[in-house]
Amino acid sequence: MRIATYNVEWFTSLFDDDGVLIDDGSWSSRWDVTKAEQTDGLGLVFAGMDADAVMVIEAPDTSPSRDSRIALENFAARFGLRARDAVTGFTNDTQQEIALLYDPDVVTAVHDPLSAPDAPRFDGEFHMDVDVDAHPDPIVWSKPPLEIAMTTSGGPIRLIGVHAKSKAPHSARNKAEATRISIQNRRKQLAQCVWLRKRVVQHLTAGDDLIVLGDFNDGPGLDEYEKLFGRSGVEIVLGEGSDARLFDPHAQMVLGRRIGASPVTARFPQKGGPFLQALLDYIMVSPGLRAKSPNWQIWHPFDHPKCYANEALRNALLQASDHFPVVLDIDL
Repeated sequence: MRIATYNVEWFTSLFDDDGVLIDDGSWSSRWDVTKAEQTDGLGLVFAGMDADAVMVIEAPDTSPSRDSRIALENFAARFGLRARDAVTGFTNDTQQEIALLYDPDVVTAVHDPLSAPDAPRFDGEFHMDVDVDAHPDPIVWSKPPLEIAMTTSGGPIRLIGVHAKSKAPHSARNKAEATRISIQNRRKQLAQCVWLRKRVVQHLTAGDDLIVLGDFNDGPGLDEYEKLFGRSGVEIVLGEGSDARLFDPHAQMVLGRRIGASPVTARFPQKGGPFLQALLDYIMVSPGLRAKSPNWQIWHPFDHPKCYANEALRNALLQASDHFPVVLDIDL
């Protein structure tokens, strides 16, 4: 079985309010890429992956006038994808939903949000003291994780799609204020990961096969704030000093590493400078799934030999998004 996660930059901009693709020569929300170029690139990438299930991060918007599920299913029909049914969870007001595209001939998938005394539903509030004033602060997700109960021929699997984000300090009036806001936002992001980790432990304690996948906008060694807090959100979710741990080989590669090559899942242009590259996207698996011969690949257009050798796919990956798919092949 092939399961993937893919952050599609401003996917929603490619659809009208009826969920119909706007694949014309007008500019997309990607820099110097038209809607037609991004649409065609995405079609080639999704068709090339040919996945049984894709967790789509930054999926099209759901609002009173738009429907992410309709847009995604129209996209799948346009390109003849096997993963042609879509399921969404709690919506948000950022125009960037989390959704699962899946092949209904291979799996079934439903939104199945859970709750526990120490880990409420992801559309609720989690209370944790993040500013060290002895008073718990209310923590909410701007993009609530998508909890999926998926049934496969090999049995049930739980999926949790994640788009964690630490907001940039846009309102800052000076450097000192920007630093203060950045630290406050990072504390909130780490608290969200603590909340998510509690749900992970809930599943692992129950003996569930679990996959946590998506964009964490964080990771081992990513920035100076990890030095301040001593750990990243990714490390929190994976588990620390416990037998109940998740595994992602790309995170494992960079844990504790100070120098050397690192895997990359995202590539951002910088004005007047080289591209900024980072490891932001992960597929974390529970111990039972790790024992089933999983194989991870990052479809980076320059680092993955087959993606680089296929010129059409290479160009499509560059036009489709500022992130690249992470693909997991596993024997279920």
